[in-house]
Amino acid sequence: MASAAHESRPSNRWLQLVLGIVCMAMVANLQYGWTLFVNPIDSKYHWGRAAIQVAFSIFVITETWLVPVEGWLVDRFGPRPMILWGGILVGVAWVMNAYASSLAVLYVAAALGGIGAGAVYGTCVGNALKWFPDHRGFAAGITAAGFGMGSALTILPIQAIIKGQGYETAFLYFGIGQGLIVFLLSFGLAAPRKGEVPEVSKVLQTRREYKWHEMARTPSFWIMYAMFVMMAAGGLMATAQLAPIAKDFKIADIPVSILGLTLPALTFALSIDRVLNGLTRPFFGWVSDHIGRETTMFIAFGLEAVGIVALAKMGHDPFWFVILTGLVFFAWGEIYSLFPSTVGDTFGGKYATTNAGLLYTAKGTASLLVPFTSVITTHTGSWHAAFYIAACLNAIAAVMALAVLKPVRTRMLARDRAAEAASTPPRNMPHAAAAD
Repeated sequence: MASAAHESRPSNRWLQLVLGIVCMAMVANLQYGWTLFVNPIDSKYHWGRAAIQVAFSIFVITETWLVPVEGWLVDRFGPRPMILWGGILVGVAWVMNAYASSLAVLYVAAALGGIGAGAVYGTCVGNALKWFPDHRGFAAGITAAGFGMGSALTILPIQAIIKGQGYETAFLYFGIGQGLIVFLLSFGLAAPRKGEVPEVSKVLQTRREYKWHEMARTPSFWIMYAMFVMMAAGGLMATAQLAPIAKDFKIADIPVSILGLTLPALTFALSIDRVLNGLTRPFFGWVSDHIGRETTMFIAFGLEAVGIVALAKMGHDPFWFVILTGLVFFAWGEIYSLFPSTVGDTFGGKYATTNAGLLYTAKGTASLLVPFTSVITTHTGSWHAAFYIAACLNAIAAVMALAVLKPVRTRMLARDRAAEAASTPPRNMPHAAAAD
């Protein structure tokens, strides 16, 4: 029966995946396009970059810390209403940014945008985890790639509008367009029904369905939370501060030629970074489906630490700035596929949207560190201290993946399977005896 139900709608889960990817792409600019607006806003109002970047922290906090509540609503009522309202909020937020003449309005817009983006993000990733228990790493990765790569195609148009018509016009046009597309696509989203998804996987998974409060009492969850904060902090710093870093390195407008394409260093870096930040999510997600989550984390997190140190040492050269920022984003973006898929494997798929959303709040916790990078840079006179702190955190997370998370999670899954086996009567036991 389950197989027949699954075969009756063979393309539905792939349609759900595509719709989720497009929705994610439409809200990506709220985070990844933000760096293009920081200097123009500061040039107009002279609020200071640190004060303006508080809006970025507010966005990330509201985007992440409310996802568990939004996930609970999705698990209860389905994905459609949450995506619909998310589309409305992200559109309103950027329209407000277009007319914001005070930091207070900028901050309110950031909060609304974060709520909307979090609703879209958490819903789409959670839906992917539910539809693809057999390929959680890849499905979560390619969905998250929509968020990582979604701004790649719009970097040049946004920059052109900012230079030609002002940042206010860019906020207005893209806000209305992005919000409208998400609103319309929401009507096509749905959660899987029983029997519509396969139950096979190459990685170890639990058969127990943990509710969020049960998950929060396990060491595995808090180990993942700490690792997520460590990894997210460095990447968020680079995301929010890439344009100021390039400006301080005095290489932002220097032309760089790679494979016959010539662009200013910052523009080139932003474009490549968005693509690599997206590609890494399904790539490492797919790898983790085959070699395991923790082993993949060790490889990727270690590569991130090396990339950040190299950027600190060689980033003043425009060519290496482009190459190394690409490496940093490639080794960072996979956290948005590896951690959600690990949550699904460890705590089950039934409440995956809520549970993955609770872990996703670690990104909001990490965002609190972003404004301090500007403070540290101001006091030290360079970005090196911020770079080295981020690299150390990444190296610690890499070691924790194999030395701490893997053994703890393995023991937990073994206990769950043993408990399940103990509670399941032998197949040849008479029904009456089994009931007794």
